[in-house]
Amino acid sequence: MCEEWNTLVEETIQPATKTVRSWVSKSKPLPLAEIENRAEARFSTGITELDRVLGGGLVPGCLGLIGGDPGIGKSTLLLQVASLVAQREGKVLYVTGEESLTQLKLRAERLDAIVPDLIVLSEADTNAICDVIRDEQPVLVIVDSIQTMFVEEVSSPPGSVGQVRESTGRFLQLAKGSDISILLVGHVTKGGNLAGPKVLEHAVDFVLYFEGEVHTSFRIIRSVKNRFGSTHEVAIFEMGGRGLIPVANPSQFLLSQRPQNSPGSVVVPYMEGTRPLLVEVQALVAPGPYNGNPRRQTTGVDYQRFSIILAVLEKRQGYPLQSHDVFLNIAGGLRLQEPALDLGIAVAVASSVANVPVDPLCAVLGEVGLSGEIRAVRGVEQRLAELHRLGFERCIIPKSNVQGNEPISVSGVSTIQEALKIAVRR
Repeated sequence: MCEEWNTLVEETIQPATKTVRSWVSKSKPLPLAEIENRAEARFSTGITELDRVLGGGLVPGCLGLIGGDPGIGKSTLLLQVASLVAQREGKVLYVTGEESLTQLKLRAERLDAIVPDLIVLSEADTNAICDVIRDEQPVLVIVDSIQTMFVEEVSSPPGSVGQVRESTGRFLQLAKGSDISILLVGHVTKGGNLAGPKVLEHAVDFVLYFEGEVHTSFRIIRSVKNRFGSTHEVAIFEMGGRGLIPVANPSQFLLSQRPQNSPGSVVVPYMEGTRPLLVEVQALVAPGPYNGNPRRQTTGVDYQRFSIILAVLEKRQGYPLQSHDVFLNIAGGLRLQEPALDLGIAVAVASSVANVPVDPLCAVLGEVGLSGEIRAVRGVEQRLAELHRLGFERCIIPKSNVQGNEPISVSGVSTIQEALKIAVRR
């Protein structure tokens, strides 16, 4: 039950026309052991960071979905990809249902993305687009966006559940039947989820999300589904005048504006998939109102996890946080969820309460338990190597992660009390 009024919409679907062809061929079932393995032939998007998220590039015949907030850079990046693939692999078709061809060319000129094998089409009729794809036989097709597409046999307006589902199904048939890769741009709702039916995400081979604030230059592409690779990788970009530029050294970029000797600022080596990133955790603790309702606000971290860490600090350390406002921010607009961030949050809050800065060349990592114990985390070797590369001299880590051959000085701690004594020295 959806528990809402007027949410049911009647949709009339006419019988499919003869132009719709199924890509599914009739075949007999085979034992799994007798199926021959074939190496996946991938082709590069021309952008190393994006290839990393996709698992090495695009697979012929794949159907992908890219979502994100309006104005965050989806169309810009895909136009860059279209130009690079057209230079390397052959013909690419860019279909726009939201812009005129004049608008598209202006953006392409700004990005220096005009190449001979990049062809464009301003069309919203799914059947007409599929006919063009069959005639042109491009290597890659980009549809911007799926919410503007419509099928004449469906009476509901573009963007409705029926239209999105039917259009996606027809693009799926075409992609699998002709080995043409198709990328769909998807709108998101106010809650940050992809608009349209959930079957949209189930039908495609991979789903990529754009993250970042529109008013900042930092962008992250995260994979939430990938049938051809890992879902633990991210691509990091900076929005510039000539489009999205891959960030070669994201840790240095994230820490470039970090204030020196500022209470409440702590560096945490964070793992995004197999890549370590150094992020700055900022905390601000201020006296709260006299009505007994202090404010708790977070940006970039899970609020429930943040509340647990505050409770541990109150119970195990005696911090009077119930009478203070506490604000937490992850610099750069990142959204982090890893448990290794716990100890960094605790140290940042304690540093702000004591008004004592943490050593700028010292980092912190570890998972905090409800009893105040510090639990082991994964990937410590990669994190410490990244700290060493950027000139950090020491790191506070869980005692169970200490091996004795670390590239920098480490302080192994087993409780939150030990960590705070080292990090926040009055």
